[in-house]
Amino acid sequence: MPKALQASKKGVKKKTAPAAAKKKTSAALAKKPATARKVPVKKAAAPAKKTAAVKKSTTITPKKKPAKKIPAKKKSKDMTRYRCKLCGYIYSPLRGEPHNGIPAGTAFDDLPDTYVCPVCGMQGKGRIGKWGFEEWRPTRYICSMCSYIYDEKRGEPHRGIKPGTKFEDLPDDYVCPVCALDPKIRVQFGKVRKQGFEPLPM
Repeated sequence: MPKALQASKKGVKKKTAPAAAKKKTSAALAKKPATARKVPVKKAAAPAKKTAAVKKSTTITPKKKPAKKIPAKKKSKDMTRYRCKLCGYIYSPLRGEPHNGIPAGTAFDDLPDTYVCPVCGMQGKGRIGKWGFEEWRPTRYICSMCSYIYDEKRGEPHRGIKPGTKFEDLPDDYVCPVCALDPKIRVQFGKVRKQGFEPLPM
């Protein structure tokens, strides 16, 4: 009998041991602070991949720079007359030389480098180029109708135009004093104004 009791006591001890171990582990977990406990953290969802359509819209295409335009060479507005030193021929930009392919309004500086005096060439004096010309400004103008000469040095004091008054500075309503007194010219051609005067070379 005592052997049987001892065997039964041993079997009871073996069965009760795991229960006591479970109690100890649960008590130890209870003593641990809340921060020490492992809390499962949910992973953040991965950002959605951009579609090909979005990529196309966000791509910035570089703008092409417009090609620079080369400004054309501006023609000179200098209407200064030039006179040939050898023969006295006067080149007038207002008149030009249409018979030589030089249109009216072409300044002396805009003439080609191959330009030569048209009078000297015909007279056999040689090919006088631009180098043979000098700046010239007329001081006397002749009326194309009656040949009246307006001299800047003299002026027209009897009409209120002082001596030394340049022809360009005359008033716009200026008329030839001789033609204005001639009724035949006035009736047939009208009043001869500044446009009816031409410069005298000498």
